[in-house]
Amino acid sequence: MAFFEKLKLWLDKNSDLAYGLIRIFLGVALFVRGWILASDPAAITRLAEEDRIYWWYSYITVAHIIGGFSLAIGLITRLGSLLQIPVLFGAVFLVHLKQGLLSVGQSLELSALVLVLLLIYFVFGSGGLSVDRRISKRKSGDKPLQSSS
Repeated sequence: MAFFEKLKLWLDKNSDLAYGLIRIFLGVALFVRGWILASDPAAITRLAEEDRIYWWYSYITVAHIIGGFSLAIGLITRLGSLLQIPVLFGAVFLVHLKQGLLSVGQSLELSALVLVLLLIYFVFGSGGLSVDRRISKRKSGDKPLQSSS
């Protein structure tokens, strides 16, 4: 039983790690999605099932690449999230909502989950496992990045 108590204590002390790992995974996934869209521009018209607003598709691709990278490393995380919130809002309410819940690809559920995560990172920031946190600690003098010898 002592093992589980120690594990629970460690998990409680390191919950910020989980928050950061989720942010990193989300950022990498969105970056990869943007890269795929950049390498195959017709993919987005297949996803949206429409081809009427091409400028929006360019924005989606750039937002996923820049915002995903930003989220993955935890640098200007709120801005990276903000860039992608309109994209996911459109995906949820303009594209996938008409397909409904429990569709074959479950795109509504996944898009809604990503939208909620982006909103969380926009509101609460990047967490401890991030470049943002390292920079803010360095500026405030709490913990220098490198010890002076």
